[in-house]
Amino acid sequence: MMGTMKAPEDLLRRIRQGNRFLLTSHINPDGDAIGSALGLARLLRRMGKGAVVWTRDETPTIYKPLPGSERIHVGTEPPAGFPDVFDAIIVLECPSPDRTGLEQYLGERPVINIDHHLGNQHYGVINWVDTAAPAVGEMVYRLSQGLKVALEPETAACLYLTLVTDTGGFRYANATPAAFEAAAALVRDGAHPDQVAQWLYESQPLPVLRLLGEMLQTLQVHEGGRIATVRLTQEMFRKAGASPGDSEGLIDHPRSIAGVDAVALVREREDGTHKVSLRSRGEIDVERIARQHGGGGHRNAAGFALDGDGESIRLQVVGLLAGALAATADRAGEPAQD
Repeated sequence: MMGTMKAPEDLLRRIRQGNRFLLTSHINPDGDAIGSALGLARLLRRMGKGAVVWTRDETPTIYKPLPGSERIHVGTEPPAGFPDVFDAIIVLECPSPDRTGLEQYLGERPVINIDHHLGNQHYGVINWVDTAAPAVGEMVYRLSQGLKVALEPETAACLYLTLVTDTGGFRYANATPAAFEAAAALVRDGAHPDQVAQWLYESQPLPVLRLLGEMLQTLQVHEGGRIATVRLTQEMFRKAGASPGDSEGLIDHPRSIAGVDAVALVREREDGTHKVSLRSRGEIDVERIARQHGGGGHRNAAGFALDGDGESIRLQVVGLLAGALAATADRAGEPAQD
């Protein structure tokens, strides 16, 4: 089974030989990006190596309880000693170099690319891409096995969180046997599911709930109830007293409506452009839509950026999702719904 593919020998060798590594992931980091980077950094330090995590964007509020999150170097300025003090840059959960937002620096050192996205561009000197992996954090767990390094409870917690977030609390189609096997092993290594659940679901700052209230007022359903869309504007963030990272996970609310097969959240960013987040069920492919607009992701969870007016973008995205629903119906030999 692909989800149990061992970490490649050239990757194990490169890590054993290196002394100091720079770890990064994609812009607007999610649970898998933050958890896998922090988990791998702890793993490397356990081996006596140096590890610095660098992300362009702030850690979303919901992931700040993760052990080590306060040590993440954030922004477009490289960390101290870059590039000379680092042997390699490990890019986690990132299908293309530009998705890091730091691509101009990646040429300074050899890049190791560890990912599970469809359409990964294999841009590293070493590329470990396993599209069957439920989360990159699960691949980091397999890496720890290959390196024969025992995990500390804090490391196990970081990696367990990646599984919970990327499988939607083990509700999505990627909740494979490999996901549950890794989760069980990480709990044995000291991860506490109740603690991780509290971080993710029961530690919401008040502005997040206020922002959810603002967002739900924009809820619309389309295509006979099969598509749901919501919007977030800068004005809503101001009214709620919320920061950009506070919108992480809000798209799950419209996704929970009975009969809805595809969801879009159109979020206005500080520079006036819009981030479109897409979610879908089953065979409905939103990764293809995102890729056609310069973004990416997975079949059932993807995103991209667009310029223009928020309402116009909403209508445009509804058209794209309706096309995806029709294409899925055609492939299944069903009549497309009106």
